[in-house]
Amino acid sequence: MSDALDNASPPARAFTPPGPALFAARYAPSTGRDDALADPHTLVVFGFGTTPSPAPVDDPRWLQVPLAPHGPARIEIWRSAGPVQCGRTGTVRWSHNGTVQFGALEIDEVDGDIAAATEQAYARMSAFLAQGAFPHLLRTWNYLDAVTDGDGDQERYRRFCVGRVRGLQTLDEAALPAATCIGRVDGVRRLQVYWLSACEPGLPLENPRQVSAFRYPRQYGPQSPSFARALLPPPATGLPLLQSGTAAIIGHASQHTGSLIEQLDETLTNLQSLIDTARQQRPALSPALGADSLLKVYVRRADDMPAIAARMAALPAAPPFLVLHADVCRAELLVEIEGLHG
Repeated sequence: MSDALDNASPPARAFTPPGPALFAARYAPSTGRDDALADPHTLVVFGFGTTPSPAPVDDPRWLQVPLAPHGPARIEIWRSAGPVQCGRTGTVRWSHNGTVQFGALEIDEVDGDIAAATEQAYARMSAFLAQGAFPHLLRTWNYLDAVTDGDGDQERYRRFCVGRVRGLQTLDEAALPAATCIGRVDGVRRLQVYWLSACEPGLPLENPRQVSAFRYPRQYGPQSPSFARALLPPPATGLPLLQSGTAAIIGHASQHTGSLIEQLDETLTNLQSLIDTARQQRPALSPALGADSLLKVYVRRADDMPAIAARMAALPAAPPFLVLHADVCRAELLVEIEGLHG
């Protein structure tokens, strides 16, 4: 356990939206997993790490994210005000509270073909959503090995982008979800996808400091990344602002190559810009990152994790955060942050 994290980490706190707590998210010690799953209001519990749990649990609401955390083992708990139903449909595990649904699936790559695995995953997800009561995709998370391996258009992230669009089949730029795509570093060629969907559509948002990812020029690949920079969910869900994986990009260009702290600061500026944009639509949102936020910080180099944790903890009104060792989707980017913000 790192002394830097012990001194730097803020206490565990929960995101709770103003008014009735329709949804709450928090980090907690990993010893609380079984209690969280025993709660009928728990929508999902995430574990983190590349080592399988010593006490596996057969619950569709439990998902192990294959990224190693900095510091003591933590879990992430999403809790609903109302009771939750859960189950499995084919390869999809799911849970819902009547207004919002969590879903997840995993696909093993065949011969390292990430485009084919992604197409299969998104086709299954799309079919599942189309047949259910929660057809509107709000947010996706994607974890795949060696995300920046490969040259030119054969880079695995570019192939992922191609497979995603093929699997979705139809692409409405006005209804894109928020998203994260991150590289696992354990060498396991398995694509993990999980998502949130709802009965009603959300409102996608863009960052005025950045070119929309779906309008990136050809230099970034044959298929531009298909996601919104953030999304405001339908108010009935009680969900916070969903901020996509965000990095030190202005326009469409990476900034501060080689400078960890400058990249972190630029990333935080981009997150604040998304909050400012969202508050034009929903003024009740907190005006800045803080106790009403929950952040996940992905760091490319494991040796940089203590410095990132210390810097995050030193922020004014430091938000709850978790630092994970992961590859970012551009080789020159050293850090990426996603957020829930209420």
